[in-house]
Formats: sequence, structure tokens, C-alpha cells
Amino acid sequence: MKGFIEDTNYSIGLLDEAAIPKDVIDNYIYKHTLTGKNAFFVGDLGKIVKKNIQWHNVVAHIKPFYTVKCNPTPAVLEILAALGTGFACASKNEMMLVQDLGIAPENIIYTNPCKQASQIKYAAKIGVNLMTCDNETELKKIARNHPDAKLLLHIATEDISGGEEVNMMFGTTVKSCRHLLECAKELQVEIIGVKFHISSACKEPQVYIHALSDARCVFDMAEEFGFKMTMLDIGGGFSGTELQLEEVVNTISPLLDVYFPEKSGVKVIAEPGSYFVSSAFTLAVNIIAKKVVEHKCLLSGEEQTKTEPAFMYYMNDGVYGSFASKLSENLNTIPAVHKKFKEDEPLFASSLWGPSCDELDQIVEHCLLPELNVGDWIIFDNMGAGTLSTQSTFNDLERPLLYNIMSFNDW
Repeated sequence: MKGFIEDTNYSIGLLDEAAIPKDVIDNYIYKHTLTGKNAFFVGDLGKIVKKNIQWHNVVAHIKPFYTVKCNPTPAVLEILAALGTGFACASKNEMMLVQDLGIAPENIIYTNPCKQASQIKYAAKIGVNLMTCDNETELKKIARNHPDAKLLLHIATEDISGGEEVNMMFGTTVKSCRHLLECAKELQVEIIGVKFHISSACKEPQVYIHALSDARCVFDMAEEFGFKMTMLDIGGGFSGTELQLEEVVNTISPLLDVYFPEKSGVKVIAEPGSYFVSSAFTLAVNIIAKKVVEHKCLLSGEEQTKTEPAFMYYMNDGVYGSFASKLSENLNTIPAVHKKFKEDEPLFASSLWGPSCDELDQIVEHCLLPELNVGDWIIFDNMGAGTLSTQSTFNDLERPLLYNIMSFNDW
């Protein structure tokens, strides 16, 4: 089957109908407690299959190009390849991973906004022509190293929140696009479309309206220069919930019908990443140290305060490992205690830390937990995005193992 290679360096545990992922996690916690208490992931690959079905049910007219850097583990890439998705790659290594799966070059897009010349040459060598560009320097670099490239102009979007406008780090303004189109014409570089990206943190549908309007403006501008515009890339920013996906689709569908109707021949693509993988992976971490501190709290209905114990727990994984994304964004998961405790057991103010003793290595600033002990386990769901890339091995702590599972029905 396309997308699967015979000599794989991982296995997939197939679950019968009676088994559930929680049973698998319980089993591996028992084994790890006996052998060394290392952190580990469990990846339920069936959830990726379900997300693909959900995507095609809700937004079948937009082809997904999976963002490889979000989770480049072989099982994820092979399953998505077998399901027929495209791939958005940010580096030579990512292109190599995808190429090894037998993916056609036209189903790969090179999206790094700051490309190395050597990696542009590599893309040219393997026939990956589709890439993005948002400035003149990048345009000239591509022209020198990949004359056959087909470019999407990456335009900036604005997130309107609290009455302020926050420009995205990457992407050019609509005003600057005319100059880039002039340069592309002079350099004989082919422009075939437009890309924009809206963060999943954005809650304003109006941003999509502005972005699609700007994209249409750039299409018209490019056609004045004689470019044949055939592709629109609406980027990522899909959180993974069906509700959010439907909200986005309900916002953009009427606009696509107006600005980029089916008869125009414009192919619409997207770059979902965490949408596919976030909910599929669970991380189990072990408490390796514990510290008691004083915590002042307000007495109910009174102005007096009382002092209670609070706990700082140190885990065997942190921001220099699986929680690296915590350095740049909020944690999208709630810690759950694995061991059973009584319903009336007291809860204490707690904070969770990685093993580095670095002040940046704080995973959860405040949560209420029963008192835990060294050796107890904490479970984090929704850990499939930005967690399984290359990690440092701080203080000789091993990288978490990964156990892939799938039910017979999903298989």
C-alpha cells in the first residue's frame, strides 16, 4: 500500500474491541514502574484516521497538506501518506522523510520562509517545485537556485483582538506584492498563487474575511502581470475540534464561492498540523522530586488569610523535551493524576516543573492536586503536536519512548 515502507523501525499494537487506550497506558505505567519510570508516549493512530474522515466530511473541497514539523514520527507520516494527504515541509530532512514514502513531488510544498540555498537546490533536484515566498531577497535566492519553482506569495494577516491589530511575523503586505510581482516577472520566476496563515488562537472570523479579500486582490494584481494564478493556500490554525473546523468552513465557504468559484479552476489547499495529531498522543511522566512551600489563601467570606502547604513537583520531562512548545505558547492540556484517590481527599495548590531546575522549565504554574509522592505518575492528553521532534537529553534523562496503537476496526 502506498505510504508504507516494508522495513520500519517501529511497531503498532493492534487492540481488540474490548481494549481501550487507557488500558494500554495503565499497562505501560506498570511496566515502567518496574523497570525505570521513564516518561513515555502512547499514540492512538486510529484518531488520525478519524480526523482524516472528519476533514473530508466537513471540508472535502480543500486538500490538506500536513505540516511535517508538527509531528514527524514515521507512523504518523506513513498513515497520512496512505490516506492521500499532501505534505508541507520546512527543511531538507522533512522532504527526505516524505520522499522515502513515495510521495509525488507535486504533493509536497516547501514552506520555510527563510530557506537555505542548499535546501532550495535539493528541492529542485527531487522535483519539489511548489514553495512559498514573502520578500525580494528570498525571491532572488529561489530564482538563482531553482528556476523551475512555482511560488505562492505569502501575505500577512492581522489578528484583531482587544481593539489592537497584531501583524504576523511572516508574510508580506498586499501593498508590497506589486513590487514582488514586478521582481518575479523580471527574474522569470513563476507565481501561481497566494498563501496566508491564521493562528488557531484567533477567535475573529473577520480575519478570514480580510485575508480572503486580500488574496483575491493579489490574484487580480498578478493576473495583470500575466501570471496564471491556480492555487490558494489558507494555511493552518485548525485546532482539531470539529466545531472549530465547521466554524472556519462556515466563514470561508461563501467567500470562496465569491472570490474563487469552482469554475475559476483555483485549487484550494490548507496546512493542518495539530488538527491531525494533537489528540492522538498521550504523555505519561513520573514525579522525580517534590518540594513543600507555604501558600497563603483567603478564608471563605473573610478578609483573613491562612497558610496552607503547597507543592512543587518535578517531573522527568520538561521544556527541553516534550514540553518545548510551552516556551512559546500556552499548554493545551490539563494534568491528570494516574493513581486513584478518594473523592473527599484534600486538594492542594501545586505547580509542575521539568527536571532542569531552570526557572523557564515550569510546565503548569498552578493547579489543584491531591498530595503526590515521588514515583507517582501524571498523564497529559493532547500531546501530539510539537512534542516528538528532536529533543535534548538533559542530565542524561532518556527521551520518552513511543508506543503506537490502533484498534482492529480502525486498521
